[in-house]
Amino acid sequence: MSTDRQSVPSKPGNDGPLKPRAPRLFPCGLQRREFVWQMGAGFAGLALASLLDADGYFTGEAAAEAPSGDAHRPHFAPKAKSCIFLMMNGAPSHVDTFDYKPELTKYAGKTIPEDKKFINSGNRKMGFLTPNWRPFRPGGESGLMVSDYFPQVRQHADKLAVIKSCHADSHAHGSALVAMNTGSTFIGRPSLGSWSVYGLGSENQSLPGYVVILDKRGGPISGQPNWSSGFMPSNYQGTLFRPTGTPILDLRGPRHIDDAAQRDQLELLATLNRQHLDRRKGVDDLQSRVASYELAYRMQSAAPDAVDLSQESKQTIEAYGVGKQPTDEYGRNCLIARRLVERGVRFVQLYSGGGHLEDTWDAHESIEKNHGKHGAEVDQPIAALLADLEQRGLLDSTLVLWGGEFGRMPFSEGPGAPGRNHNPYGFCMWMAGGGVKGGVSYGATDEIGFEAVEDRAHVHDIHATILHLMGLDHERLTYFHQGREESLTDVHGRVIREILA
Repeated sequence: MSTDRQSVPSKPGNDGPLKPRAPRLFPCGLQRREFVWQMGAGFAGLALASLLDADGYFTGEAAAEAPSGDAHRPHFAPKAKSCIFLMMNGAPSHVDTFDYKPELTKYAGKTIPEDKKFINSGNRKMGFLTPNWRPFRPGGESGLMVSDYFPQVRQHADKLAVIKSCHADSHAHGSALVAMNTGSTFIGRPSLGSWSVYGLGSENQSLPGYVVILDKRGGPISGQPNWSSGFMPSNYQGTLFRPTGTPILDLRGPRHIDDAAQRDQLELLATLNRQHLDRRKGVDDLQSRVASYELAYRMQSAAPDAVDLSQESKQTIEAYGVGKQPTDEYGRNCLIARRLVERGVRFVQLYSGGGHLEDTWDAHESIEKNHGKHGAEVDQPIAALLADLEQRGLLDSTLVLWGGEFGRMPFSEGPGAPGRNHNPYGFCMWMAGGGVKGGVSYGATDEIGFEAVEDRAHVHDIHATILHLMGLDHERLTYFHQGREESLTDVHGRVIREILA
């Protein structure tokens, strides 16, 4: 497109070309084409964009990278090849687990200071500042303070980097869970696991790159968006394994169909799909469906072996607490997670707590009753996972992440009520293995544990750090969607380098 400032050709008898003619300006100070473009709030540009699109101008620019079975390359040498996210659904209380606040004992019985502004989630009753319900004790050579809700994890304190200054954008479980998993409170974006597999692929093409195991009591209240691939092709979404019984149903087809017959069926189906795709270029949904069928076929031989715990020694089974209560379910799932990352699965997420309220870590009724129950379910399995990964030489290449969607308030829900309400203003998470320093504490909440005040770490910072440890730059890992380069952290986020080994 030409500009308004044009050179006038020289006339016979002149020594040279005339000076460029000044652009025509409207009274508003805009040039002619600028005025036409901007009039009507810029709607004139929509017509131009439509004409350009019809001419195929955007065809080469608007297509996202096609899904591929091949692993992508990391941006730099990764510290961690895999990640296991231990998701405590319902939000555990940081001041009762890994963020020791002795000042709460000093101020016990007092009301929260007036300068602490917050949203009272659910308009629940407000009680008084309440100390930790179980004692904190130092663990390992580092002396990290860990409560008696996690006595066995405390033995691995020197492996943990506890981030005590986390904060989030929502006080509601549904949106906060989605944000912890996808980086946004709005449904429809790819999850952390999806971004990991999109960026790195899977080292085992016969197993899903991203596996999610829910609690038998139910999943998070916001459901499938927590492990969705969002606007990416569906083959990047999490594959659900059942929390009890056979993890994957229907791995074997009918007895009258042997492997050769099944392979013939898949090849015929692939031929028909290719013909369909040839007439409909760029249809991601069908391509993803084809990939899922092929993966399901390959899983028939690989998946039963991956989840077969009979191959484990009696000592290992007992260490995880499999076969006894209350540790059987989570111990079994932690052991399956170790077997999956051992076989090249990129991202595994294990949920503790399902459904709502007291079936999760949502301790409105009683911290002692709730955390005593759920802590007893997960403490031994998590400790066993850390020990097992280290013993097998996998901890250095596996990042273990523990946390919930937010924390809980330093005050009780009312006089005589021993529960705590939601707190997105300050809470803690921890990481271990995979390039993380052990035995360190990063950031801080205020003296009563109400809000993060030192080295604040937003959910975006947590995600940026995880991707960094896996060899991915959160600013360069993008996916083109609706005319914009999208990313997990969406132009936010800072890698927490202070906890990196």
